[in-house]
Amino acid sequence: MAYLPSLLTLVGVTLVGAMSPGPDFATTVYYSTRSRREGIFVALGITSALSVWIIGSMAGLAVVLAQVSWLIHIIRLLGALYLIYLGVRAILHAHHAAPSSSVAAITASRLAAWRVGFLSNIGNPKVLAFFSSIFVVLFPVHPPFWVEAASVALMLGVNIVWYSLVVCVFSLKPVTRLYQKGKRWIGYLTGALFVALGVRLALER
Repeated sequence: MAYLPSLLTLVGVTLVGAMSPGPDFATTVYYSTRSRREGIFVALGITSALSVWIIGSMAGLAVVLAQVSWLIHIIRLLGALYLIYLGVRAILHAHHAAPSSSVAAITASRLAAWRVGFLSNIGNPKVLAFFSSIFVVLFPVHPPFWVEAASVALMLGVNIVWYSLVVCVFSLKPVTRLYQKGKRWIGYLTGALFVALGVRLALER
């Protein structure tokens, strides 16, 4: 298979990108320490946004956005503001008790957690540039459809496996017990990290 080396390289590069510290990792860790359910839905939100960027990069979305660069700036600014909002909320909620376990609260928590993951990723246009550059380097201009489909499946699969592992590790009982003991300070530190990431994203050019 002529494309097999390129696909294997794609898996490796995608894994390195997924493992790189950033807003997605910080968000998943923070919500996973609160509960495994929230961590899972944050991870699902992240991978949902990644699917938009991946498919968009294969469809030439980066070229389109390059013609309207102001739109990239708006997306980045909105993403930065959302990260700052998450940071401020984490700091303000550092003293709050755990949410109710009622069915309504659980449903709201799932939807809210998914939204957090989706918005934290979709607000970072660098993801589109990352995937677009990978395709340019690894594949010809018009690869076969099965290669494109396999690429999407592999990249999403790598991210799903990675974030599932992160959720499983940081939702372990020893980790969550540690979180509960230092909940206030972890909330402060995590909030400060989100704010710092948001400011950095807003200032990037």
